[in-house]
Amino acid sequence: MQQVLQRIKGDKVIWSIVLILSLLSLLAVYSATGSLAWRMDKSSGFYLVKQLGVLAAGLGIIFVVHRINYTKFARFSVVLFLICIPLLVYTLFFGTKLNEGSRWIRLPLINLTFQTSDLARLAIFMFLARQLSVKQKVIKEFKNGFLPLAAPVAIICALIAPANLSTALTLGFTCCVLFFIGRVSIKHIMVFAGVAILAGGIFFSVCLAFNIGRAGTWKKRIENFAGKETTVAGQESADHNYQRDQADIAIANGGFLGRGPGKSWARDFLPHPYSDFIFAIIIEEYGTIGASVLIFIYLLFLWRSIMIFRRCPYAFGAFLSIGLSFTLVFQALMNMAVNVGLMPVTGLTLPLVSMGGSSIWFNSIAIGIILSVSRYVDEMEGKQQMIN
Repeated sequence: MQQVLQRIKGDKVIWSIVLILSLLSLLAVYSATGSLAWRMDKSSGFYLVKQLGVLAAGLGIIFVVHRINYTKFARFSVVLFLICIPLLVYTLFFGTKLNEGSRWIRLPLINLTFQTSDLARLAIFMFLARQLSVKQKVIKEFKNGFLPLAAPVAIICALIAPANLSTALTLGFTCCVLFFIGRVSIKHIMVFAGVAILAGGIFFSVCLAFNIGRAGTWKKRIENFAGKETTVAGQESADHNYQRDQADIAIANGGFLGRGPGKSWARDFLPHPYSDFIFAIIIEEYGTIGASVLIFIYLLFLWRSIMIFRRCPYAFGAFLSIGLSFTLVFQALMNMAVNVGLMPVTGLTLPLVSMGGSSIWFNSIAIGIILSVSRYVDEMEGKQQMIN
């Protein structure tokens, strides 16, 4: 154990944040899966043990990845990006379906499913970090600087959107933020955003007109968020946002101090209280104080990554750390916004807290890469101090 601890490098605050989020995940998942365990005829601790195994594997992934020199990911990024395109196409047409959306690929033999969008998100940020670093001299040019960045993002988002619109929108926005940080012309970013909005509107209209894909689900979620209720013969339609109501009840019950760990009422009524709506359960049990602490932890993670970005002497490592950290924190804030009613319902989970498998592992890879950059920066600064 002592030897392992000595080999742990990188930002110690980020390591502490990962451990804190893992502990909170175990507490929240154990509390939120009571009804699920009963319905699935499992013991009360079954999902706790399962989540513990997933998180332990995630910590192992972080440790292994952070020991790899981050510069090696630059060469690997192009290959990974090219692999993701056929995987996304396969997922779109032949992937495992849930709620009318093809988001997963089931691996043979081991019978494990994973979201290809998680892999694609990791690949596109590694690829963008590489492209931004090598094209800084021509970054203001549209043809030589901007198009080689915008085209890959457009391809990935277009392949993700039909089955997972919220992830595609989140990915597109965070890529635009990385464009801005990478000194891409604001005019070019605005053009990209405008074209994306126009294309998205046309795509949504066509899907809705011909009842293709999940357009009906997207429309219902927007209408429910806007407070538009459909009634049939004086009765509330089944399309009424039941999830939103139950989340509001959980938040109201939580108050300022919360009901206490394991004392949630809404977990027995709220759909997916262990994944999409786990933040509502956290508010109910730990109150506004607990929710505020969780928000602070995610923002602290982003701040520490920004410090790594500012200290890193090489562009690739700097863009890699800030891009991966921003997308993780932005997803967390989006999930929280949905839980408290500031946004329509999406399928985004709370990173490192929601119950999961492959999503936690892909986030662990991202955190491992950030810590790899941090480890390299620390070693460079240590050598510089020795020279001085």
